Amino acid sequence: MPGKAAPATGSATPRKSATNGSVGDVSPAGADQTAFAERLPQGRLIAQRGLYSGPSDVVSRDLYAEVLRGVATRKRASVTLEPAAKVSGNTYFGRFPASYWQRWTTAGAVTVEAVVSGSGRLSVGASDIEGDPRVVAVNPVEGAEQATVTLEAKLDKFYDGGALWLDLETEGDRLTVESVRWTVEPPQRIRPTAVTICTMNRADDCLSNLKALAGDISSLETLDAIYVADQGTDTVDSRDGFAEVAAQLGDMLHYIKQPNLGGAGGFTRGLYEVAGHTETEHANVLFMDDDVLLEPDLVIRLTAFSNRAVDPIIVGGQMLNLLHPNQLHVGAEYARLNTLEPGQPVEHSLTTADLLGVDEETGKPNRQERRLDAGYNGWWSCLIPYEVVKEIGYPMPFFFQWDDAEYSYRARAHGIPTVTLPGAGVWHADFHWKDWDEWHRYFNLRNSIITAALHSPFDLNLVSRVLFAQIVRYLLGMQYGLTATLIKAVEDFLEGPEILRDGGVAAMKEIREIRSRYPETKRYPATDVPGIASNDIGIINTAPRPSLQRVVLLKRILDRALGKHRHSLGAIPSDEAHWWHVSLFETAVVTDASQEGVRVRKYDRQRMFELAKHGVRTMQRLRKEGRAVQEQYRRATPELTSRENWTRLYEL
Repeated sequence: MPGKAAPATGSATPRKSATNGSVGDVSPAGADQTAFAERLPQGRLIAQRGLYSGPSDVVSRDLYAEVLRGVATRKRASVTLEPAAKVSGNTYFGRFPASYWQRWTTAGAVTVEAVVSGSGRLSVGASDIEGDPRVVAVNPVEGAEQATVTLEAKLDKFYDGGALWLDLETEGDRLTVESVRWTVEPPQRIRPTAVTICTMNRADDCLSNLKALAGDISSLETLDAIYVADQGTDTVDSRDGFAEVAAQLGDMLHYIKQPNLGGAGGFTRGLYEVAGHTETEHANVLFMDDDVLLEPDLVIRLTAFSNRAVDPIIVGGQMLNLLHPNQLHVGAEYARLNTLEPGQPVEHSLTTADLLGVDEETGKPNRQERRLDAGYNGWWSCLIPYEVVKEIGYPMPFFFQWDDAEYSYRARAHGIPTVTLPGAGVWHADFHWKDWDEWHRYFNLRNSIITAALHSPFDLNLVSRVLFAQIVRYLLGMQYGLTATLIKAVEDFLEGPEILRDGGVAAMKEIREIRSRYPETKRYPATDVPGIASNDIGIINTAPRPSLQRVVLLKRILDRALGKHRHSLGAIPSDEAHWWHVSLFETAVVTDASQEGVRVRKYDRQRMFELAKHGVRTMQRLRKEGRAVQEQYRRATPELTSRENWTRLYEL
């Protein structure tokens, strides 16, 4: 099915009115679309706004500004302090990441501008690598009426860490502060930027984010266009509110329907379109997941940072956990490529940290003071300059999983780093609430091996040991479908680059069919488990992690081979479903990580031995054939990541 785009003519600017014609009148992508071009700056460059509440009531205002004393009323764009009150911006969204700006940009100073009414004191606070505070600028006001106040702070003492923030304080009078802006000197020209949202059958979520962007569009001065790559059957344009938001966004919105090529295909479409319609190589594409709770100021923060960066860099936003909105997923991460482990926290990084809490060891608030170097950034929000595409090509047609990591490591090999910018955050579904035993594990495994082959020493003995250890644990835990998923992933890697020829469509269908043969991959309501009465399933908790794991492992393997079981039936909480515990059961009813149901794992001796033998043969193949296959992927990368290949995949 050819790509389709909503009508788009003329210059895409934030204040453009809706185009003529109905939203349903679509034309081929690329026809009469925006020609992206750099433009001259209009005044100072806004680096971030000072906001005092979030985009949703589920988000604590304390993530934006904290009331340290007295009474204050916090609204989205303003705050009013009653007499004898103090409000601090030393918070996740309130802080200006001074260390990152000093290291990566040409900005020498930042100015805080605010519109003030009443009497009080405005001060700019700063921290260092240890989080110790100091004051760098103060401006008292008396009897102001909608007066513009400015404070300036140099970006000169933050190389290893530290941030800036705005504090407000009153004594005997009220003070209202609004329209807070952190600004820097602009570059000679502003880079055009396009947001790209990849979506599939999450029409309501995607529409919510389009509404969030449309509602803040007057402030997003660096945003030129929004691409929506819709790959689903339940499409965004089928929703009642789509026509209204499309009218608000006008020429900025480019709505594209295309075949389902996963996250890689959806996000790449934005790069593809911008590259085909830009009049300059200096342009940005900002990837954004469809199911995030968006903080629109993220667009300002990432694009401003990119506009002032010394050299083109990939700039990523951080992820906060949607089910626990105060939690930061990770400050910055990297992948252990040779052991196929993504999502490793960088040294000194906050991990699953309560941003409103304190560090248990130091007693200090959970703030990311140190500047961190990221290995890659997840594509829940990630800005990629077009120069990167010109230098290294497009993403790999991985369908999804590891496409973000592979692209960043490929860019790094060409001297283009990835920066994860603090304070530029979106809320995304908590990862630990997604069960590992799903069809997408195939893509995680297969693509991790390909990425390791491309960007690591690819120690085949080590990789084989890692994979076989997983097979053993899965078999002990009666996860036969997950074992088959792993084996299929390795076998398909060994097929070589041809497996990526269709962008993953056939592989997705095949792995789902394979997994359907294994009963334990299915989820059931806890009160309706087939063949087991609900009252018969009691919780049996795990013992602590064994101190002599190898000894226990060998014992569990022997017991499994002999068909010995300590428990015939029991329920196991998801966080206790360890191999050393599940392997004691003949039948285990394990809570799904989503907490929405259970899986029934039953001992099957014949299937266990068949999969074990299959796994051994596959690992032997990997050791024997892996080096030659690695060379095949390396030779094929330029073609796989070419514009011509993506043109073919998009059926254009």
